[in-house]
Amino acid sequence: MARKGQKFQRYSEVFKRKAVKMYEEQGKSYRAIADELGIRSSTQVKTWVKKYRNKEPFTDKRGKTTQEDNPFLGRPRTKFQSVEEERDYLKAQVEYLKKRYPNLLEERGSQK
Repeated sequence: MARKGQKFQRYSEVFKRKAVKMYEEQGKSYRAIADELGIRSSTQVKTWVKKYRNKEPFTDKRGKTTQEDNPFLGRPRTKFQSVEEERDYLKAQVEYLKKRYPNLLEERGSQK
């Protein structure tokens, strides 16, 4: 479990590929690779190998949500240039909620 104020180590894609290559080509164990490269946990190497085998990207998307993904990010807008702009903003919020909570509409419809 992460502790308050704990700093996390981030590894480059080149570094991750090197670890996977060591596992795939040299047949080293996860623990041996972690020790050799100075990685705290052998589970991290295992995760990279799994991603490599499933042809998933190594990119880390934690904390990288954009305004398009979530219209509630940032300070709420209080002033709009036009009525149309405000309408579009509110529509984006409604669409986000529909995607995020699809069961809400089903439950509401079944109560009538």
